[in-house]
Amino acid sequence: AKSDRFPKSPAKSWWDKKSRTPASAGVLFIWISHSPIKLQQLTCCVMESGIHMTNVFARTLIVAGLLQMCSLQASAEVPVYQASMLATFDTFDARQGIAVDDRYFYAVNNTRITKHDKQTGKPLLQWDGGPEDGGGLLIHLDSATVHDGKLYAAHSNYPFWPMTSSVEIWDTATMEHIGSHSFPANPGSFTWIDYHDGFWWGAFGNYDKVQDGQDHPYGTTAATTLVKMDTNFVVLQQWLFPSALQERFTPMSNSGGSWGPDGYLYITGHDHPEVHVVQVPAHGSEVQWLATVQIPQIEGQGIAWDRSSDQLVLWGILKAGRKAFSFSMPVMDRVAQVRKAVIRSSDFINQ
Repeated sequence: AKSDRFPKSPAKSWWDKKSRTPASAGVLFIWISHSPIKLQQLTCCVMESGIHMTNVFARTLIVAGLLQMCSLQASAEVPVYQASMLATFDTFDARQGIAVDDRYFYAVNNTRITKHDKQTGKPLLQWDGGPEDGGGLLIHLDSATVHDGKLYAAHSNYPFWPMTSSVEIWDTATMEHIGSHSFPANPGSFTWIDYHDGFWWGAFGNYDKVQDGQDHPYGTTAATTLVKMDTNFVVLQQWLFPSALQERFTPMSNSGGSWGPDGYLYITGHDHPEVHVVQVPAHGSEVQWLATVQIPQIEGQGIAWDRSSDQLVLWGILKAGRKAFSFSMPVMDRVAQVRKAVIRSSDFINQ
């Protein structure tokens, strides 16, 4: 290709000139699906490379990549930002989520939570709810948050059926488990929790993935809901996510969420190195997607804003490496425009 934006393989070119097909379909597809460039830029790269779309596989590959990129961008109006890493820590338990306060961070595993010194990463206390084979006190802890000296974590019986969920509560000083609230069965798997503006917020995840031993999707990703709850965890309102964001979640779901100091809600999926900026709509029942922040060090999962910092600091994890990170986040000085209603005193539309 003439454009040097395509990745180069040390062994061979990404494009096989004889067969006019990609030498490495995975490389090209991954590059397209994670690229921040706009659709028209990619089209120009394809045209400049001299690709004649006569090969069915090549056409399919390019179209699939374009669709993936369009899903990330949603449209040219959804800006993409970059975060920068501040610190990284090795942990035992950073596999599902993370929480943070002024002195500590808390790494969350399925049935364990470890409290770490925020400056050194040293592990200080660990709450252990037992084995992860279903024989423990809990089954699947997920994202967490600290509020008024208590650690609140989302919990579910994922991937078992029927779906059940709860909020589990610990004293951050002692890491003693001090409370639990069980939700009614079947709205989904409770994946994250946060406190904002006098209310509890969270999400009930549903999944396109068919779990082992089951013959149908685990709720379907499209049924994932953002919820607003009162101080007793009673659901007051709920919203669905737009289809473009669902494409970033599938076959899994919305895994993490944390309200930013700018008043926007920051959410993650399960697999991609990105955080999406959304807001609750003024009309209707669908969340509005405003921007995306790319964070190459993470792969979805739980996130937490550091509300003790006077800077824009977000914490996240890398499940595969059990690592915890802090990031410097960009200012959302440009977000997607939200359509507004028009009130007319003349020139009325009569169709």
